Amino acid sequence: MVSIDLIKKLREETEVSIAECKKALEESNGDYKKAKELLKQLGKKMAEKKESRVSEQGIIESYIHLNKKIGVLLDIRCESDFVARSQNFQELAHEICMQIAAMSPLFLKDEDIPADFVDGELKIYKEQFKDSGKPQKIVDQIIEGKLNKYKEQVSLMSQIWIKDNSKTIKNLVEDYVARIGENIVVKKFSRFEI
Repeated sequence: MVSIDLIKKLREETEVSIAECKKALEESNGDYKKAKELLKQLGKKMAEKKESRVSEQGIIESYIHLNKKIGVLLDIRCESDFVARSQNFQELAHEICMQIAAMSPLFLKDEDIPADFVDGELKIYKEQFKDSGKPQKIVDQIIEGKLNKYKEQVSLMSQIWIKDNSKTIKNLVEDYVARIGENIVVKKFSRFEI
């Protein structure tokens, strides 16, 4: 039997339903950390299931930095107008706007990065290691690692969240999908800076 206090604590921390919190704690034999991990996995599964659902409602969120020199507009979608007006959804939109303002992503996802953009970076990395004297296999691995790191930095959904370096923006959205129970899609964004 799992204590009500433990269920309440897990519910407050994860914002997942009481029934799911109780189920996770029972499956983990009362181990709080394991239960939290189970809920995280559940959130990812829910996000994958809901990915195919149409998201036609949503909001345009804006953010102007305190110095009035950086601004962001974000188009973020969900399935219903009810969710679009919810505090949780608007909180997510605000967090993503702050991420865009702070980290200056150029693209939404890795797949959106044009091939010529990637080729340009590849040429720069190859030039850096041209006369390094390292075996070609090692150089190729280093270049691949640098290229992947670069893609993470310029792609919003792959970026590490500024408030929790254990999550990417994609993970953050998945967490909110689990909380809210609807598909959430970041459609597009614009960042302005003076």
